[in-house]
Amino acid sequence: MLFNTIEFVIFFIVVLSTIVIVKNRKFQHLFVLFASYFFFYYSSNYLITLLIFTTIWDFYFGKAIWKTVDGKRKKALLMCSLAGNLGLLGFYKYVDFAITQFNILGTSFDLATQIPLLNLTLPIGISFYTFHSITYTVGIYREQLTPAKSFVEYAIFVAFFPQLVAGPILRAKDFLPQLREKIENFETGTKLRQILIHHSNLKLGITLMVFGFFKKMFFADNIAPFVDEIFSNPIGLDSVSIILGIIGFGIQIYSDFSGYSDIALGAALILGFKIPLNFNKPYFATSPPDFWRRWHISLSSWLRDYLYIPLGGNRKSNARTYLNLFIVMFLGGLWHGASWNFVIWGLLHGLYLALHRFIVKKFPILQNHYFFKTKLGTIFSILITQYFVFLAWIPFRVRDFDQMLYSMQKYLIFDFQTVNILPFLVTHKLPITAMVLFIALHYVSYKKPNLHERFSQFRLGYWTVFIILMMIAIIFFYDGNPQDFIYFRF
Repeated sequence: MLFNTIEFVIFFIVVLSTIVIVKNRKFQHLFVLFASYFFFYYSSNYLITLLIFTTIWDFYFGKAIWKTVDGKRKKALLMCSLAGNLGLLGFYKYVDFAITQFNILGTSFDLATQIPLLNLTLPIGISFYTFHSITYTVGIYREQLTPAKSFVEYAIFVAFFPQLVAGPILRAKDFLPQLREKIENFETGTKLRQILIHHSNLKLGITLMVFGFFKKMFFADNIAPFVDEIFSNPIGLDSVSIILGIIGFGIQIYSDFSGYSDIALGAALILGFKIPLNFNKPYFATSPPDFWRRWHISLSSWLRDYLYIPLGGNRKSNARTYLNLFIVMFLGGLWHGASWNFVIWGLLHGLYLALHRFIVKKFPILQNHYFFKTKLGTIFSILITQYFVFLAWIPFRVRDFDQMLYSMQKYLIFDFQTVNILPFLVTHKLPITAMVLFIALHYVSYKKPNLHERFSQFRLGYWTVFIILMMIAIIFFYDGNPQDFIYFRF
């Protein structure tokens, strides 16, 4: 079920209405779980069994890990839990990719045997809910939390519908206490015995959701055809077209994914739950590490805490630290999809992080140089960082290797080919206008952070007019064909 459809609007209204009418908290929890399963089943049908299997698997392994005193047995139970989670994810997401690579290798060695593909359907959201569940058993193993008090409580954490299929990635230690405690009214700070829909939560949540719909349906969906046209076959295009195309894709993927995250945050907030922020103006990052502190925050922090630090982080030799960075970003790229273009994207970011670390350690004076603390220095840092971030978007977007290399060459080495830019801009006036408007609004949001909170604090009349105007803008430029969110594929 897509957020940007009338079906989701009806579904969410039914969920809110039921919660408002029925005050019993146990029923509310059961109903939220039922609604979450229905939300997933609506899009994935029988594949819901995988979600339920993951939930049952880790619920009982979590209990077993908690009850076990022996350290070796505890670790063995955790390994079994991880093997079940990662084995299921690996099978459905990577087995056909592995078979394809084996067949290609076999062909190069003139082997006649070819393994037939399984043609498995990738379950929507499996990369996300698998990582949710891993935080539970690892958290219990690390003694960061106690097991869920009931299966329903744990199942809600794994399947909570606002962020189920595209994040943000939840952590058990942050979400489960919100089910155990009384729900908080974020305006007054008072605790309540059941889920209630409050005026302040409702306004802020709706504002976040409208911001998300605007990002997705106004920016991402209007820019997408322009990007698709350029990268359907970029060979032969000039540098200007390639650069505009990749800028368009960078805006598209940010608007699409952060738009989903805003809708998820808003929907959860209306229900009285806080889920983590997933984006913080990533296109104003001043270094590769700063970019990953701002982009897909829930994934980058997950990779840091559950992969990079256990591998040794930066606590060992420099060579080991660089290796850890490459391993983490390689796996982070592969997490996005079973394709070499995602691996290349991940390794590029691994290279950026390693080079940044090397330069900072080799030339520490640069990090604290007065120039980089000035406005001009900040602008320079942002532009350099984003130049390489957008370079990496090319392999993320373009899967064909020849087309990828051609696009990267045109991006890196401007060919100064004579371009009749005016007809090009006129032909693509809507996406180009959307891109310019995005850049302007993104700058405003950078200078004036937390705009959604500012707008939600308007008086009811002004706030209502603002929301209506945003919705009119969405409807006016919307072609009526809802587009999948990009991260549904991952």
